[in-house]
Amino acid sequence: MLAYIVLIPGLLAAWVGFRRSPQAAFLLVYLPTLFLLPEYYRLDLPGVPSPTFSQAAALGTAAAFFARRAPGYRFTPTDLLILSFALSASLSEYFAGGYKDAQNLAWNMMTWAVLPYLFAKSMVEPLGLRIRFAKTLVLLLAAVAVISIYEFRFGATPWRMIFDHFFPWGGRGWVTTFRWGFARTAGPYGHAILAGILMVVAFRIQRWLEWSRAWAPKPRVAPWLPISQARLITLVLVAGVIMTMVRGPWIGAILASLVVLIGRSPHRGLAIAGIVAGALLIGIPGGLWFYDYVSVGRAGALTVAQESAAYRWELLSEYGAISREQFWFGWGLTAWPKVPGMASIDNYYLLLLLMHGMLGLGLFLAIIVSMLVRLLRRGLSEPLADPAGSSLAFTLASVYVVFIISVATVYLGLQAVPLLFLITGWAEGYLRSNRSSSMAPEPATGPVPSPHGFRRVLA
Repeated sequence: MLAYIVLIPGLLAAWVGFRRSPQAAFLLVYLPTLFLLPEYYRLDLPGVPSPTFSQAAALGTAAAFFARRAPGYRFTPTDLLILSFALSASLSEYFAGGYKDAQNLAWNMMTWAVLPYLFAKSMVEPLGLRIRFAKTLVLLLAAVAVISIYEFRFGATPWRMIFDHFFPWGGRGWVTTFRWGFARTAGPYGHAILAGILMVVAFRIQRWLEWSRAWAPKPRVAPWLPISQARLITLVLVAGVIMTMVRGPWIGAILASLVVLIGRSPHRGLAIAGIVAGALLIGIPGGLWFYDYVSVGRAGALTVAQESAAYRWELLSEYGAISREQFWFGWGLTAWPKVPGMASIDNYYLLLLLMHGMLGLGLFLAIIVSMLVRLLRRGLSEPLADPAGSSLAFTLASVYVVFIISVATVYLGLQAVPLLFLITGWAEGYLRSNRSSSMAPEPATGPVPSPHGFRRVLA
């Protein structure tokens, strides 16, 4: 009975959505539920998919969203790409495991991919919620970073300490891991590397907010602090990124900063030329060194880090032939033949190929690569943003770089999935709008238009 608390966010989202507006449910219920509550707890219900906290909130928000005739929504071809990805994965699971497994995966794809995409695409840019959405995401992740100090210090996550009482078996598979003598903080996201992805994405969005001067000079709760509010939030997120101690998202963060550097530079051609030249000068010898580094195999590795890199390299060769046996639709979520000693597929591209075949992998790559290219093209077509760094196009492009690099070292799961599709919806809405690439000029506390044409203020 205690597990029925999963339904509370859904009921609350529906109540707020119908009493106020779908955008209020999105900002005030769905996003806090998604980023503050774990996704590895589910309510087991007979005959229907088992919801998580955020899935219940998504359903409640969707009820108000569609009842209000989907405010802000306009069809675009990217919608078909998102729906095709969700459908191909569900069909893959149906062919591999039958209706019941396909039903569960279709539920996950709808609530973790399709609905977050629709919410962000329809309500962020079209309804003028750009700054509110960005600030909400950043503040929620900053709050997680602060709470995670406990996990970093004591090696136990406060979320499991609380919610395991309601779900005795739900969190058993998610344990705190350690590196360099410290706990790697995972927060409510299951694993440190997923937390690292979310923290880096929040950091990039916060830097855009900071450069855009979107924050008040001093925090309201502590105006006496000798630091600006924007810089304080940035430092909190930097600490959050560091405490996860995950190399993949760190590398992604470094490469993402190069994308932002192009957007900030008054001489973009020189910046691009410099980055390309640096990539050639460093990348070619670096690639040769990396090949020698990983090709020794796990048995020849001298350090834990080298063993981890060699394992990921071996995955590609060992599972390549297996993936070709079910090339187009894959083996399903868990049914592929396991190579002894290599049960963990620490590469989402390979994992997606195994699970859902070339069709699923191709559609996923089409989504992220097309969005990256379109954002870069939009950013390069516009004049230098003022203030420098306030180009939303380059910021969102940098977020895709974070995902592209990070998921080459780990699977994409739990909250990282809806975050990717929230960003995709935001980017699609932005690319289809005529608004400036830089920060919207309206104040962040201004009124939010209701779907019926009245003005309604979000507190």
